[in-house]
Amino acid sequence: MKDNELLQLGDRTDAAVQGRPNPRHRILVVDHDSDLRLLYADALARPGYDVDTVEDGADGWQALRTKPFHLLITEYALPGLTGIELVRKLRAAHMTLPVVMASERSPADELARSPALHLAALLPKPFYISQLLETVREVLHAAEDDREQLDLRPNWRSRPPAPGLRL
Repeated sequence: MKDNELLQLGDRTDAAVQGRPNPRHRILVVDHDSDLRLLYADALARPGYDVDTVEDGADGWQALRTKPFHLLITEYALPGLTGIELVRKLRAAHMTLPVVMASERSPADELARSPALHLAALLPKPFYISQLLETVREVLHAAEDDREQLDLRPNWRSRPPAPGLRL
């Protein structure tokens, strides 16, 4: 077998083992660096994610208000509306969207002062694309598990009838 055939077989095997991303997963990437936005979008689109990108926090906030997303990946240091401010707006609007924050420096102090931001993950820059993909997969999987657990709560149709009531 040729090397490229082995690579293709290995890719199919890895994809089967790891599972394919849900094609309905829409990800918003907010980063001021156009090269990084393109790199992230390309890397995330390859396994099948639907990716939108914007260059600053204000555009990110507009996108979040107009389209449904399953995940936000934002840079910490954005011009104008920072990544932290974007997440604050998101949480103030009661949006439970999971957030992955990419940062060259650790925003630990700000995060400690704002525990209500509930970041799903923090990716220290620079990072490998494989780290980005693994983080996205884990965060989306955890978010799906959380939604499934919420759906398991009994609703009015699954409750037994009250004593003395006959249907």
